[in-house]
Amino acid sequence: MGGKTSPNNRTTVGFIGTGDHGVGWNLGPYLRHKDAQVIAACDVDSNHLFRASETINDHYKNEDCFTTKDFREVLARKDIDAVMISTPDHWHTLISIMAVQAGKDVQCEKPTLTIDEGKQLIKAVRKHKKVFQTSTEDRSIPVYHRMAELVRNGRLGKLQRIEVILPHRPDKQGDPTPMPVPPELDYEMWLGPAPFAPYTRDRVHYNFRWLQDYSGGVIADWGAHLFDTAQWANNTERSGPVEVEGTGTYWTGGLYDAIKDYDVTFHYANGVVMTCKPGTPSIKFIGSQGWLGNSGWRGEVQASSPEILNSTIGEREIHLYTNAEGEHDDFLKCVRSRKDPYFPVDIGHRVSTVCHLATIAIKLGRKLKWDPKRERFVGDEEANKMRDRPRRDPWQLPKI
Repeated sequence: MGGKTSPNNRTTVGFIGTGDHGVGWNLGPYLRHKDAQVIAACDVDSNHLFRASETINDHYKNEDCFTTKDFREVLARKDIDAVMISTPDHWHTLISIMAVQAGKDVQCEKPTLTIDEGKQLIKAVRKHKKVFQTSTEDRSIPVYHRMAELVRNGRLGKLQRIEVILPHRPDKQGDPTPMPVPPELDYEMWLGPAPFAPYTRDRVHYNFRWLQDYSGGVIADWGAHLFDTAQWANNTERSGPVEVEGTGTYWTGGLYDAIKDYDVTFHYANGVVMTCKPGTPSIKFIGSQGWLGNSGWRGEVQASSPEILNSTIGEREIHLYTNAEGEHDDFLKCVRSRKDPYFPVDIGHRVSTVCHLATIAIKLGRKLKWDPKRERFVGDEEANKMRDRPRRDPWQLPKI
């Protein structure tokens, strides 16, 4: 059915990707928001699509939700102001660029798939003057905002070291045995720009995270969260490290081929060293006058002294922009104000780049020098070739 323009001048929203995260995390805040009206849903899996459309129609007490398996039909609708993209990573940039070119504001799940894709996304967003929210909740979570503000305001003295711990990858191999494509799935559209590969249930939906054709593995999946707090606190959110080295192992013997274990070290121009290892997700900042950090996702902030932990940020000190209502509220407010949200395209790209630098360094097995201004590896053309990947026709990035 065709979507109807929402009442009261609300922002009309189309959902592209209605799997577990699209419905379980992103849909609810939009349905509850007084300034939004969800009028379209798109997914390559008709089961996902039916669940989403039923939820949307039930909420609005009508049958008006437009449904399709082809995201281009959502982008073509003139009555849609913005899109929420919750697809696998290999679709993020392509759909986002096509969306801003179609006149839509965009909230899109993190991360990008490659460094060069992120650079193209920035060009498109800025050229078309669209609002773009890189979709994570971290900057609205009090513990991460608090840590970043304390570090930025010098409560640790000179910042020297950041220790980031990301989760272990699930201990599973995946079944590579080709299987018949289920009738509810448009598998060709699911693959899109990725290389062709035979269907198996362990390849699609949530499991894409563990395959390099579609994702950067756990480093990209979780690094896009905790590396952002690190970059925010280090005041390098629009730049990045200048050197990276790392070792790691890959899952073998089954379908999955992403990085399993990892030990990565980044060096910044300001002298800060950041390390990344697997374990319980956490972050720790160490400075010349103390430390602070937490253990566990959203774990309570701890510090080396009560003075650091209980410090008040003064009126004239640095106050980092946040929105306690979260990423969706922040995006919708910025759609109206036309200001950048708390995790804009430029900063999201830089965080994704940190993740990609780690995976490239592990793959090449050597120390790499990175120029964050030119966004190139210094003196290493093999590494520079890995800033992007080929895409399968017809799914090339549009010209900006």
